Amino acid sequence: MQQPDINDFPFPQSPVVPQLVEGDKLIQFQCHKGIKCWNACCSNIDISLTPYDVLRLKNRLNMGSGEFLVKYTIPYELEPGGIAGIKLKPVEGGSACQFMKPEGCSVYEDRPTACRYYPVALLSMRKQNEFTDRDAYAMVKEEHCLGHFEPRTISVNDYRKEQGLEIYDELGRGWRQLILKKKSAGPTIGKPSDRSLQLFFMACYDLDRFRQFVESPSFREVYDLDDAAMAKILGSEAELMQFGFRLIRQVMFSEPSIPVKTDALDRRLARKAERAAVMDGIVAKVPPEAIKYGDPNDKYGIQD
Repeated sequence: MQQPDINDFPFPQSPVVPQLVEGDKLIQFQCHKGIKCWNACCSNIDISLTPYDVLRLKNRLNMGSGEFLVKYTIPYELEPGGIAGIKLKPVEGGSACQFMKPEGCSVYEDRPTACRYYPVALLSMRKQNEFTDRDAYAMVKEEHCLGHFEPRTISVNDYRKEQGLEIYDELGRGWRQLILKKKSAGPTIGKPSDRSLQLFFMACYDLDRFRQFVESPSFREVYDLDDAAMAKILGSEAELMQFGFRLIRQVMFSEPSIPVKTDALDRRLARKAERAAVMDGIVAKVPPEAIKYGDPNDKYGIQD
């Protein structure tokens, strides 16, 4: 029986060609200044950022991670009610990239992973009977892009090297594995707590704030890391980012790799009880007429 042509169905056309290819696959593509479609792909962006993308861009712009997130990104859900991703925010009232200039990308040396890969799509996957993830690739073909008609062939692997993707892939693998693990686990691990989701966002995207968290006394009270280990973690942003991925796996998926002090929980509970006792003592000294119970979020109902 003749199989129906998928093009006969009234589905929206996807720019991603539904065929996986390996790294040795030859592709015909070249982008260069002077091509008629120059800057077309940057005029209507939908660019997701990896944690390493954020690290490179914030440093390129000499900004803190928090400031960069506010000015240049928008969050989105990688899964309903679950972990978050971030995308580049386009220009105000438009769809073009904020970094696009007539001569090209103003942050070209530190451009995001997705921009480097185009027109190749990187896919991380793991089969049900496999224990490790693997990378595969697919082609993205959009009508506006004329680079596919340029007379040059190159393998996907060589294209990756040409675009400087090896370091991006290496330092982004831990993040991709987190997302793959969370999506493949489905409901088996339950819905992550709000604090777990906050940790995911902070450790992945807000690296400066994550550094403050790791340097805090409360962190050192819980995790049993010696000075040498802490110095290595805090010695470079790449190390700190990788440590964040490990911490997320430990918190969200119960995969221990960071030692925890055995008495950490007992001390935290004792400190919480001490704070409660102090607060009870304060309440006992407040005249009854000074206590108002109008704020349901105030445990002790004390208002100025």
